[in-house]
Amino acid sequence: MLEICDLHKSFGKVVALDGVDLKVSKGETVVIMGPSGCGKSTLIRCINRLTEPDSGKILLCGQDVMQLEGKELQQLRRNVGFVFQQFNLIGRLTVLENVIFHLVLDGMDRAEAREKGLSVLAKVGLETAEGRRPHELSGGQQQRVGIARALVTNPEIMLWDEPTASLDPILVGEVLEVMEELVRSTATTMVIVTHEVSFARKVAERIVFMDKGRVVEEGEPREVFEHPRSEIGKLYRKLLSH
Repeated sequence: MLEICDLHKSFGKVVALDGVDLKVSKGETVVIMGPSGCGKSTLIRCINRLTEPDSGKILLCGQDVMQLEGKELQQLRRNVGFVFQQFNLIGRLTVLENVIFHLVLDGMDRAEAREKGLSVLAKVGLETAEGRRPHELSGGQQQRVGIARALVTNPEIMLWDEPTASLDPILVGEVLEVMEELVRSTATTMVIVTHEVSFARKVAERIVFMDKGRVVEEGEPREVFEHPRSEIGKLYRKLLSH
């Protein structure tokens, strides 16, 4: 499904990715964890080239992502659901219009797009908010609109870039609940960057620990949290023991 080989990315003198290798199988839920600045968000943004890697290889559904340009790259991004840290909603549009914006832009009949949009809003518990605007919603609700927008194209893979990072702690739970339900109820491949340890233990089939731009450990949640081999894994175990 997804294969990343020897991926490198630097920002000036700062090395963000230092030869990352990662494979994700179809239908798998992989959670990427590690300290701030370890390269997690850079990695996930490189997958659909929201951030341009310096070198390496990314294969997604058999396509060499590094070779795509123009319309082909745009189409790839349409087929990849991406949930951002910041909600990136368009303020002048309603909730439903935000969700179906790209469907309509791509030429889908508006009635069909509306039906799809309402269906995914129901999945995130916002079916009654279709006519509201982003400023009328809480942060948690705005992020759920962002999730609906990512879901509406029925993507084969969903990428989540710390989706609760911008939320007030009291609102984090409602978004994690929606995410848990989506993991349980869909066969979509998911790669999730998060600091939420309890959530990761519940939903992940595999945990990937990163540190200083590299993958330092990976395995089943119970294995890596209870019997870690890496220094980062040991820090997480210590965190869980308190």
